[in-house]
Amino acid sequence: AEIANGAARPANVVGMHYFSPVEKMPLLEIIVTPETADWVTATVVACGKRQGKTVIVVNDGTGFYTTRIIGPYSSEVLYLLEDGATIEEIDKAMVTWGFPVGPVTLSDEVGIDVGAKIGKILEKAFGDRMAAPPAFEALTADDRRGRKNGRGFYTYEDGKKGDVDETVYNVLGVTPRPGTVSRHDIQQRLSLQMVNEAVRCLEEGILRSPRDGDIGAVMGLGFPPFRGGPFRWVDQVGVDTIVEQLRDLAGAHGDRFAPSPMLVEMADTGESFF
Repeated sequence: AEIANGAARPANVVGMHYFSPVEKMPLLEIIVTPETADWVTATVVACGKRQGKTVIVVNDGTGFYTTRIIGPYSSEVLYLLEDGATIEEIDKAMVTWGFPVGPVTLSDEVGIDVGAKIGKILEKAFGDRMAAPPAFEALTADDRRGRKNGRGFYTYEDGKKGDVDETVYNVLGVTPRPGTVSRHDIQQRLSLQMVNEAVRCLEEGILRSPRDGDIGAVMGLGFPPFRGGPFRWVDQVGVDTIVEQLRDLAGAHGDRFAPSPMLVEMADTGESFF
């Protein structure tokens, strides 16, 4: 939208957000502004389909849809590490829950420096709810960028991922205490951060439908397909149950877990997304 505001032809400004690795990831997220012409949207959607991508169209906003909901999910990893969870426990918990890779491994793959930069942008836009622990800065100060420079949460040799780099705990200033945080708690805290933010995106009109939100999360971020996506999963578990779990987590860990107003309203009225 900011680019469109300074453009001679704002109707022609549109975003095409691909996912890494592009040749493997099936999603293409099209981002439109209030000025984007319908024919422009239709053209890039058709282009994406010819490339073999599954396409969703979202309205512009900081982080679009997919980056925005991965932000609090990734930040919660650092809070879990502060609470004593180990890197192995976090990754194994989310793979067991159904993700193709754990969030710590994902951070190394995307680039810790990229995550830190995105985190600052999200925090500026959404405030304390999106604030990441200071540990992110400690990682970047130690030149840990993940796989691309062979220095991350894991060790790398000749491009191959090895074991956890135990020195990273010292850099973070945390002490791993295996078993301190249960697998259930890890899964709940991480999954609900992503789901709650997805609902906020629907509430704010970033998403056009719960269906688009489910497709985007499954095909772009690896949300477990058998759970149907964030919105289908909320329906399966029950909106009232999700709200109760978020309120319990907010009481234990802070306002970053406060349920979105849409979820609270739906729990009160007995509505569902589908």
